[in-house]
Amino acid sequence: MLRRAVKLVLWRSLAGAALLLGLVGIFVPGLPTVPFLLVAAWAGGRGWPRLEQWLLDHPKHGPAIRRWRDRRAVPRSAKWASTLTMALSTALIALTPAPLAVKLGVPALMLAVGTWLWLRPER
Repeated sequence: MLRRAVKLVLWRSLAGAALLLGLVGIFVPGLPTVPFLLVAAWAGGRGWPRLEQWLLDHPKHGPAIRRWRDRRAVPRSAKWASTLTMALSTALIALTPAPLAVKLGVPALMLAVGTWLWLRPER
């Protein structure tokens, strides 16, 4: 009984934290919203079904969550937005006094993420 209650609190905490970060992402440029809402819906499905359903029924973000759940699909506009953001980040990193390992490693990681992202279906 106690173990179940602890699990429930942990799932709800994760869902709540992800939802909060998603809400912050609405107002902070560069901080994504939908990935955090995906995590919130996933965690909500394990410990907060009402939150999960609210997210799935959300008029703006619900379709993106459903598209990801059903087909692991990412819209082309999101792919372009991510790609442009990563390119801008790479340019900014190049202009900083960061160590060479950071100037090469971070863009390499973003290239891997971008490649993975573009390999996702769009519909």
